[in-house]
Amino acid sequence: MDLDNETRQFDCSRGCVVERNDDGELECTYRQGCCKQEVYNWLPGVRQEQFKDYFEVRFKNTRKGIYVNASGQSIKTGDLVIVEAANGHDLGIVTLEGPIVARQMACRKIDVNTAEFKKIYRKAKMFDIEKWQEAIAREHETMIRARQIAAELNLEMKIGDVEFQGDGTKAIFYYIADGRVDFRQLIKVFAEEFRIRIEMKQIGARQEAGLIGGLGVCGRELCCSNYINSFQSITTSAARCQDLSLNPQKLAGQCGKLKCCLNYETATYMDAQSRIPKLNGPLEFQDGQAWLMKTDILREVMYFSYEQGSFANLYPIAAAEVREVLAMNRNGEKPESLKSEPEPSMPEFISAVGDDSITRFDDTRKKRRSGNQKKNRNSQNRNTARGGDRRDGKRDGRGRDNRNNGDRNSNADNRNNGGGEA
Repeated sequence: MDLDNETRQFDCSRGCVVERNDDGELECTYRQGCCKQEVYNWLPGVRQEQFKDYFEVRFKNTRKGIYVNASGQSIKTGDLVIVEAANGHDLGIVTLEGPIVARQMACRKIDVNTAEFKKIYRKAKMFDIEKWQEAIAREHETMIRARQIAAELNLEMKIGDVEFQGDGTKAIFYYIADGRVDFRQLIKVFAEEFRIRIEMKQIGARQEAGLIGGLGVCGRELCCSNYINSFQSITTSAARCQDLSLNPQKLAGQCGKLKCCLNYETATYMDAQSRIPKLNGPLEFQDGQAWLMKTDILREVMYFSYEQGSFANLYPIAAAEVREVLAMNRNGEKPESLKSEPEPSMPEFISAVGDDSITRFDDTRKKRRSGNQKKNRNSQNRNTARGGDRRDGKRDGRGRDNRNNGDRNSNADNRNNGGGEA
């Protein structure tokens, strides 16, 4: 077993690797892509004078912020820095620098001219990192004990996570509660138990899923843990406009709320529905009335049947043609029939599932050999049959020749005998 792996610790909640070197000193290095809501820097090495002193500093889980460098030191991505906090100081990891920070500020709607940025004091020293790791080691035990205290006080709340400040003098308790919670007694007990300053921060179920992380039913990392910073309201109307089944078990995510991905295609479906006419009754044709049975929203095709409530014989019509039929019905005109209408040609979705079949790399030589063997066997059987026929024919021919010779000889003898008697 590698001894380095025994002493190395991967802290994915903060995106770093912690280990001790040969001298016993603690080293902490930034591990890009490990932390939640990581942003890739597409402009490495590019400098912009306007934003040269602005850096993105990351803390635990999804908490991060934009800080200004007031230390005068040269700071780069991956450095551990001591930053300004409400009380005391905090320790974080620099994850972005350069012009890409301006893009992040524009995404969060932060104005450089009016916003007040907290400062970066200096780079973290060895004793700062030691103190920081000691505080991190207390987080899990503190969270378990805090849950026990909340249960003893009969408070209807759930403590989802605890984050210690870099200097170890303050802890943030993230909790979930449906209603209002009286923290007066709870904070007193926490302060006596943990001997630190307490900050209670309420989060929702979606934020809790982003803090904890996990995999969705799609097999990918949860969107709230991967990149979502602001959570929009999601209602069942997003599922209705996409013709999804209103099944709570299928529409709910791991947080118990409606999935955030329901909003991804809602705008596309609403745009397609705007081009589909709304029907209050059947369409009038010369051979009868046609009732709308179902609609393919994305293809913009509507399916009609001459029998109301029957899905036996459906006739597809493009939404644009349905508008024309409605206009004709308003003018008192009736088209001939749906049966003569050709099926509308729409672009089909081509899937690449068949291209990556799991058997595409299998060795097919055995199959080819077996096929060749079967062909050889069949040809041998045919040759054997033909050879048997030929041999039989030769035997038959010889027999016939012998019999004919015998007949000829007997006739010749008879003639000879007859001539002697005469």
